[in-house]
Amino acid sequence: MIAVVVLTFDIAPGLLEAAVASVAAAGDADLIVVVDNGTAATARIAAMQPPVECRIVRTGSNLGYAGGMNVGIDVALEAGATMIALLNDDARADPGWLTPLVAELEANPTVGAAQPMLVFDTEPLTVNSLGVQLGTDGAGTDIGYGQPLPTDTAPHDIAIFTGGAVLLSARYLADVGRFDARYFLYYEDVDLALRGGARGWRYRCAPASTVHHVGSASTAGIASTGFYRERNRLWVLLRHRGAGDVARGLWLSMRRVRHTPRAVHMKALAAGVAAAPRLLWARVRARFA
Repeated sequence: MIAVVVLTFDIAPGLLEAAVASVAAAGDADLIVVVDNGTAATARIAAMQPPVECRIVRTGSNLGYAGGMNVGIDVALEAGATMIALLNDDARADPGWLTPLVAELEANPTVGAAQPMLVFDTEPLTVNSLGVQLGTDGAGTDIGYGQPLPTDTAPHDIAIFTGGAVLLSARYLADVGRFDARYFLYYEDVDLALRGGARGWRYRCAPASTVHHVGSASTAGIASTGFYRERNRLWVLLRHRGAGDVARGLWLSMRRVRHTPRAVHMKALAAGVAAAPRLLWARVRARFA
């Protein structure tokens, strides 16, 4: 059974409806779970009556990407899903998008996640993400961002997947766990991917699967996005990278304090450093898990 979880928060009219409609029309999905992170947007979905079973879950407050997706994942697993696709509310899936992703999970039991090629609706189309790469200072960037679509669509290994659109196996989630809800927003997908990689899981990108992505449509109204990006970048470094990279990441944060918004950068640096004991201890425990 394949479930698709769509998380929404404060989205412009029409985008969430387009996301759900694209999943329903694309085929392959047995269940759509729409998680409403504290808005009334899902009332419009209930009126749509899509041809695929659609469950609407209202969290009652904004749990962030990490917490909201965790709610949807749990609903999907309780319904018996063996594979769970995560999709942003400002994305549209192409017909048959799940087929190449399912093939990657079924081909090798060590593959825990497969992501499609995310594209921007520019003219001509350009790449949004073919996976994520992490710099030595902890900054995460989308592979292929802004480049022309690749002519070679053969599946390939990636080290980190994006949470914007990805198919996860239930076995992977049972072994690695959920997103760390403390991240709230940004880098929670990087953290989950790195935790899984440390346990021997592999990830694949299947560019034959395409998802169109607007980008940042649900976060545009959140004033604290800069804080979460900066703090969570430091959290990833402290949890997953060596001393040299941690030093480079901290130096970047200290340089940013010189620029506006200084208060946000300073608060993020303090919050990142304050979590060091917890993250370093989690690192030690993971070695013996």
